[in-house]
Amino acid sequence: MRQPYNYNHQEWNAPKPRHLSLLEVALHWKTPIKRQFDLWSPLPNQGWKPCIDSADTPSLPERSQGYIQVFLDGGLNQQRMGICDAVAVAKILNATLVIPHLEVNPVWQDSSSFTNIFDVDHFINVLQDEVSIVKELPREYSWSSREYYATGIRATRIKTAPIHASADWYLENVLPVMRSYGIAAISPFSHRLAFDKLPVEIQHLRCKVNFEALAFVPRIRLIGETLVNRLRDPSGKLQASGTEVLRERTDDTEKERAGKFVVLHLRFDKDMAAHSACDFGGGKAEKLALAKYRQVLWQGRVLNSQFTDHELRNQGRCPLTPEEIGLLLTALGFNNNTHLYLASHKVYGGEARISTLRTMFPLMEDKKSLASANELAEVEGKASLMAAVDYYVSLKSDIFISASPGNMHNALLGHRAYLNLKTIRPNMLLLGPLFLNKTIEWSEFQHAVINGHKNRQGQTRLRKEKQSIYTYPAPDCMCRA
Repeated sequence: MRQPYNYNHQEWNAPKPRHLSLLEVALHWKTPIKRQFDLWSPLPNQGWKPCIDSADTPSLPERSQGYIQVFLDGGLNQQRMGICDAVAVAKILNATLVIPHLEVNPVWQDSSSFTNIFDVDHFINVLQDEVSIVKELPREYSWSSREYYATGIRATRIKTAPIHASADWYLENVLPVMRSYGIAAISPFSHRLAFDKLPVEIQHLRCKVNFEALAFVPRIRLIGETLVNRLRDPSGKLQASGTEVLRERTDDTEKERAGKFVVLHLRFDKDMAAHSACDFGGGKAEKLALAKYRQVLWQGRVLNSQFTDHELRNQGRCPLTPEEIGLLLTALGFNNNTHLYLASHKVYGGEARISTLRTMFPLMEDKKSLASANELAEVEGKASLMAAVDYYVSLKSDIFISASPGNMHNALLGHRAYLNLKTIRPNMLLLGPLFLNKTIEWSEFQHAVINGHKNRQGQTRLRKEKQSIYTYPAPDCMCRA
């Protein structure tokens, strides 16, 4: 099992801005009014609507074939997808699903359970007509536990489920075990159900779980709603009539935009920095530290390390730094009056790494700047709960943008597509070469950025073969309006 890696904060030199000529213009750039209007306008109706309730969905059989347990590793969003797949497998097998067990993440050491994160009663009630779900096993099966499977080879454990297994695989390999013993436990289970060649009702069910059944517990929703309200009303003041007071603005466009905010998911942790094998401007000390970290964790199994930094950037394979994401945001039309929420667990390099981004966006907030320690006490130090709060705020934002692909990026891309909400996907193949060009002028950079992102702002994209239904819900879970 992977162990957390401790590192010295002095292992790198605080990087200076790497794109000074662009930064100097960006800090004083005035976004044209029409550009602001276009940027903040909601997506038009694209002719698609959620479509997950089939008239011919098989009713819940009177008798279950047995119990199914799954043990899910990974972070919150990977576990979320695993939960959806678990419900689908239970439906395929006509089994009773035991509320999934969430493994302790070896890096973040968060032991939060399903019931700590998701509203279990809501989950069961939404799915009650399609899948039988229980909170815990009956007494005769109480021996089937995480500890039981960790201490020996057990006949009821299925540990050979292939990645993206077909429905037939489960019928041929899991159903016999369940019929023999009354129970089957599948571990590992992440990414263990195919996205293609499944019945329509199974695809609909997966989306029903993801977009309707998986609601966060009230305390997470309360914290999330508190943050959203403070982002929409930064003044926090109320008139005697009870209406919100907006800070005095002279520009009508600013008034029109008041109360709106963008969420930036800045995934720039040490894992990502090391695995990318890119140079992020921290000098020789940082390069050596990341190389050592990469060797400890992946022991030479990192393909990117075979390429130079220039080659990787030319291919769009380097994560955007906070400085680069700031330049992208400014070129797109965001400015120093933009209310920006930073959804991030931990940025490699801390405040020194994001100082340039904060200079560009002085109204940038995060959980800790918007809420008191007392308000965050129930989620502080628990990575999954903190991620759940960020997910909630991200889903409520007017615009969402992720600095690099990953499970949260994919999950929110799909959820916001399902709700027809604006989501900007950075064009990494475009941005890599742009940032390599040290002589590029702001006008050329901005023109390229705007043109390169016209069709990357939430326009409906139909899922292709092997792509995730949770990232691209159309056309499986959406139909023409």
